[in-house]
Amino acid sequence: MATREQTTSDIKIDPKTLYLEEVFTDRRIGTIRRLTPVSKDGTRDAARPVLYAGETQVLTPAGALPIGFEIAAGSLEEAAEKFGQLAKEAIERTVKELQELRRQAASQIVGPQGPLPPMGGAGGGGKIQMP
Repeated sequence: MATREQTTSDIKIDPKTLYLEEVFTDRRIGTIRRLTPVSKDGTRDAARPVLYAGETQVLTPAGALPIGFEIAAGSLEEAAEKFGQLAKEAIERTVKELQELRRQAASQIVGPQGPLPPMGGAGGGGKIQMP
């Protein structure tokens, strides 16, 4: 993925870090992506390991929330066996992060902007003014 420091003219794919991506799904719970490292000509790069990544989603009031996570596995079978537990951990982690964000947003104190109006008498008579 492109980083923030890159400009649109800097966006390019590094041919030394290419992967062949395959997607496996049970069409019910989620997907497993197998990322096989390849050289710039598309042949298998045996110097780098095959990577596995899982993805599932959670339904929220705002819609489906995708949850992605890495799976440390040596085969597709092993990745499938580990999928459930890792998905559960990723969901729990995401829920905790969302709760923390909600707590931080709720704890922000909104104060008046600018000086307070004088008390009583002239200057508005103590009425609340909206910006």
